[in-house]
Amino acid sequence: MDNVLQYSKKEIPSKINTIGIVLLVLGLLAAVLAFFVDHTRSTYNLLLNFMFIISIGLGSLFLVALEYVGGAVWSTPFRRVSEFLSALLYLVPLIAIPLFFNLHDLFHWSHQEAVESDRLLQQKSPFLNTSFFIIRGLVVFAIWMIFYFFISRNSRNQDDNGKQVFTKRNIKLSAVFMPVFAFTISLAAIDWIMSLEAHWFSTIFGVYYFSGTVLAALASATIIIVLLKENNYLPHGLVSDHYYSLGALLFAFTNFWAYIAFSQYLLIWYANLPEETFWFAQRWEGSWQVISLGIILVHFVIPYAGLLSQPSKMNPRRLIIMSSWILFAHYYDLYWLIMPNFSKEGVIFGWIEIAFVIATIGAIILLFGYKMRKNNLVPIGDPKLKRAMDFRL
Repeated sequence: MDNVLQYSKKEIPSKINTIGIVLLVLGLLAAVLAFFVDHTRSTYNLLLNFMFIISIGLGSLFLVALEYVGGAVWSTPFRRVSEFLSALLYLVPLIAIPLFFNLHDLFHWSHQEAVESDRLLQQKSPFLNTSFFIIRGLVVFAIWMIFYFFISRNSRNQDDNGKQVFTKRNIKLSAVFMPVFAFTISLAAIDWIMSLEAHWFSTIFGVYYFSGTVLAALASATIIIVLLKENNYLPHGLVSDHYYSLGALLFAFTNFWAYIAFSQYLLIWYANLPEETFWFAQRWEGSWQVISLGIILVHFVIPYAGLLSQPSKMNPRRLIIMSSWILFAHYYDLYWLIMPNFSKEGVIFGWIEIAFVIATIGAIILLFGYKMRKNNLVPIGDPKLKRAMDFRL
């Protein structure tokens, strides 16, 4: 365990913090300017990056809970990476504030005159109304933060004494969190993305967003874990078998996303109901047709081919490349889901979109660096840690 203890607390290079600060400040300044240049477009971009941050933060908390519920051993040495990324959930309410003040720009159902002239919106108005939307949004955010607070606190407290009781507490918390997670992530996906087009129906949209969320969280964790390990910030006992498990999960969820995406499309295509098909038809017009075709290549074919072989799942460089591509693919997917509601004529991408992306990357780097400075990078008190270091396939 001495091998682990020497890696438990290490200062990250100051240049990492500098990069995070620079990216965040530049991104925020450009994003503020963007709101003055094109307010509605900027609001849609804020929503896009808001859902991207939720994906990484909430998906990371799901991975932490999954380890506890499943009794996984191999992931214990780098569980803290997912715990640190879960802290992004604290940013969610802050980002939601400007969105709450701009619901009128995003959602057609928030227009009173539209509701009065649309029978379907009238039927949905008990659920889709501004007051209830904000209330349930705040409740969902609070639930996520409460679970993160207690699960991460128990994990940190275990560093001091190594008592098994903290693991047992987190197992119970995680078991409760799982059904809550399933409900709240579906609710968030329906509220913030699907209701952009309130006339559209999809019975598995929550699962679709879940698949991309877990994939994005896995990709983010994999990039950080590999970089930390290759730069001697994690114990030497971690071997390629641990890398393989990360690669295998990335490969599995790439296939799962493709399965859910195809299932959603197939069900709508086969039923051929106007209230469902128009959503896909809209994304088959103009330049959106290229984006729709591209999502098959970007989100499935390339990561599938890149992670198919066993050696590719164990190669650090390949894992970083494919994980970075998967994060790009998730952004691409969210862009495809959200932006056609703003620009029905065709694809629009420029400095405004780049500004919000830069700010998001800066926030993630800065927050992770802060958590790394304040906490052990390895859960040194977890009783499973010794077995995890000896893990071999």
